[in-house]
Amino acid sequence: MAETKYIFVTGGVVSSLGKGIISSSIGKLLQARGYNITIQKFDPYINIDPGTLNPYEHGECYVTVDGMETDLDLGHYERFTGIKTTKANSLTTGRIYKSVIDKERRGDYLGKTIQVVPHITNEIKRNVKLLGEKQHYDFVITEIGGTIGDIESMPFLEAIRQMKWEMGKNAVCVHLTYVPYLKAAGELKTKPTQHSVKELQSVGIQPDVLVLRTEKHLGDAILKKVAAFCNVDFDCVVQSEDLPSIYEVPVNMLNQGLDSAILRKLGMEIGEKPTLGPWRNFLERRKNATEEVHIGLVGKYDLQDAYKSIRESLSQAGTYNDHKTVLTFINSEKITEDNVAEKLAGQDGIVICPGFGQRGIEGKIVAAHYTRTHNIPTFGICLGMQMMVIEFARNVLGYADANSREMDEKTEHNVIDIMEEQKDITNLGGTMRLGAYECVLKQGSRVLDIYKQEHIQERHRHRYEFNSTYQAEYERHGMMCTGRNPESGLIEIVEIPGLKWYIGTQFHPEYQSTVLKPHPLFLDFVRTAIDNKK
Repeated sequence: MAETKYIFVTGGVVSSLGKGIISSSIGKLLQARGYNITIQKFDPYINIDPGTLNPYEHGECYVTVDGMETDLDLGHYERFTGIKTTKANSLTTGRIYKSVIDKERRGDYLGKTIQVVPHITNEIKRNVKLLGEKQHYDFVITEIGGTIGDIESMPFLEAIRQMKWEMGKNAVCVHLTYVPYLKAAGELKTKPTQHSVKELQSVGIQPDVLVLRTEKHLGDAILKKVAAFCNVDFDCVVQSEDLPSIYEVPVNMLNQGLDSAILRKLGMEIGEKPTLGPWRNFLERRKNATEEVHIGLVGKYDLQDAYKSIRESLSQAGTYNDHKTVLTFINSEKITEDNVAEKLAGQDGIVICPGFGQRGIEGKIVAAHYTRTHNIPTFGICLGMQMMVIEFARNVLGYADANSREMDEKTEHNVIDIMEEQKDITNLGGTMRLGAYECVLKQGSRVLDIYKQEHIQERHRHRYEFNSTYQAEYERHGMMCTGRNPESGLIEIVEIPGLKWYIGTQFHPEYQSTVLKPHPLFLDFVRTAIDNKK
């Protein structure tokens, strides 16, 4: 069996260059060559995970099948490659330090003084190798969050330096930097890249491959200059220009031979260039889909990354329905009974977004009431589904005070209640109902018709649930409970069959929608929104 190869992806100059997209693209290209790959993310912050971070701080919190709350880049890894990530694919400085401190408290280090080198760096190295050893992969791609020069990244860089030294030909470093264009001078500047590489070299790491992020095309003269100044082979310097879609990046990287450069550096056979047939078909459909379908996202986080997976799922579903999905964020804090018609005007479908806490929920309830009574296709996800349930209780069942225990602990009509096993929990981090759970769909339901199978598995992130005491009353008045967990009996899906598309899910289907395998719920929702527009 061939030894696992390790690819480290680092970034310099500025953050948000797209290390996650480059890591995903490398994974996609190596997969297309027949290799078995996985991708992991190391984040330098001290939080144990992003589960307690505000989306404004860190974008959405992505959930793996085994219930780990992780960085949103893991969503890119899964969407691009179709792999299923686990807690082993995501690490933070906080988790590394906690693991070392727990070992020290147990006496595992036999009285030694605990230091960053070797104890912290050894723990990082152990976690890098763990994926390759636990389940054999041809390649483990490790993305290091943050930017070269950040003080918190230093232990990770030292661990990479050691691994490159120990593994020789079995490890490479791909460094992503920025080549800015100075409009006033009319020039592209390579100096930030040179400084970034020097910073990397100063900690003992020589990059093997450089990826240059740029808004303008870079000529060979600039690429040769960068290669010469940074001690990198000319054919190992590639450029990542701004593109209309992140999904075009793998093809762009293939055309420039990024995968070939990596294989060459690892001393491996390059072989035939992959065709990326299905991926190119998706891009072709995307390019040809010019007719628009308008979807409104009703939520409280006015930040694209807060609903990243939902946005990507809707975008993919649009492509597969030969339409361009145009998304409009509608701030639920600003929705009232008086302006709801104006706020939702022009939308062919509405998604009532997930979230936590009191802020903006009344606007979501008003929106759910408007879309239900005006028969506008509506998709409620997690808290969105709960708001649909509360709206129905207030306006159809006649319980004016109906609410969730999360928002009003004293409500007499707690149609959304805290889950039994959550009642005694005091720590907020990592204690929700997290990860993949089974769900059985009801015969004759719309969701069964969409999924085409009775038993499904979806990922969750919540503490509160539909109060099944009220189930019979809801169903008598037309809101059906059509998905249920077979073990706990928890209601996972509600729908109103008489409407065009009015479905709420307690789970997050967006976590399982990928480029080549879009989620059936999003596909059907967008298809109905298109029909609604017509």
